[in-house]
Amino acid sequence: MQGEIAATVGRHGRRRARLARLAPLAAVVALAGCRGPQSTFDPAGTEAASVIDLFWVMTVGATLIWLFVMGISIYATRVQPGAHSERTGNRFIFWGGVVFPVVVLTALLVFGLRLMPGFRAPADGPRIAVSGERFWWRIHYDTPDTPGVAKALSMEGTPSANEVWLPVGRRSEILLGSPDVIHSFWVPNIAGKTDTIPGRINRLVLEPTRLGTYNGICAEFCGTAHAQMGFRVRVVSQADYDARVALEASDAAVLDHPGRASFEQAGCGACHAVRGTGSNGLVGPDLTHLASRQTLGAGILPVTPDNIARFVALTEHEKPGVQMPAYSMLPPAELETIAAWLGALR
Repeated sequence: MQGEIAATVGRHGRRRARLARLAPLAAVVALAGCRGPQSTFDPAGTEAASVIDLFWVMTVGATLIWLFVMGISIYATRVQPGAHSERTGNRFIFWGGVVFPVVVLTALLVFGLRLMPGFRAPADGPRIAVSGERFWWRIHYDTPDTPGVAKALSMEGTPSANEVWLPVGRRSEILLGSPDVIHSFWVPNIAGKTDTIPGRINRLVLEPTRLGTYNGICAEFCGTAHAQMGFRVRVVSQADYDARVALEASDAAVLDHPGRASFEQAGCGACHAVRGTGSNGLVGPDLTHLASRQTLGAGILPVTPDNIARFVALTEHEKPGVQMPAYSMLPPAELETIAAWLGALR
């Protein structure tokens, strides 16, 4: 019997020792999740910085309330578990259950409301229209301030897709809408999320404070490929932003290529636009400068000729639920030619 007890104690001791060794690793993994290109705990915008400040203040406030209530509970059940007078009970209820929570919650409310004017400050940067569509993002730079959902959301301005460039230190106004279902535009490092709703325009102001590339996501379930509806936000200097918009407004970089003929013969131009060619479709993303973007298929693959060919041939396999048909019937040589041309459109 004593031997069994000793063996059991030994096993528990070894288990505790293993857990103690794993604790530092677990802490490192947990802290690593607080940084990165898609983390609200690594703010790179004024609104995101205010939101994380509010989070920590509310966490401290909630902790104080919890500690106070638990302290009273322990006192009443452990320290002085006997009967208490009605006067003492009323005091506990009044000070612990009314006064203390009201003071703390009022302070949290005032702190949160003081942040609101900063969120509503006017924009001084560019106006960019973003239309959430199943399952990608239509983008137009330099959108004019014109009324009407159709004009403000995708009919005017410099077209692009799935990648938003922003000048650092400027308050850029983002006009948000959708032609199909409700999506939600969210760049965790820069600002909170805002829905794109069919039939109306929502406005969001993004003020990035740090150069870099950040991940954006759709934060509202919108269908089968919802989890694969991402985008990139590239925060650059004002000069680099101006150069990028000028590039987006230009025609395709390569017009004389055998892949162009194959692209047009396969009917791709009915859905996709490549400016400078006869392809002017509006159903799918604009491909004029596809190779200058970081990702393909709204954030799911790096842009390379091999990935382009794979996505065209195995569209439903790569992105289940996408509305683009697969072109697996095309000969491999023709697929490679089309992918080589698209991969040269910088």
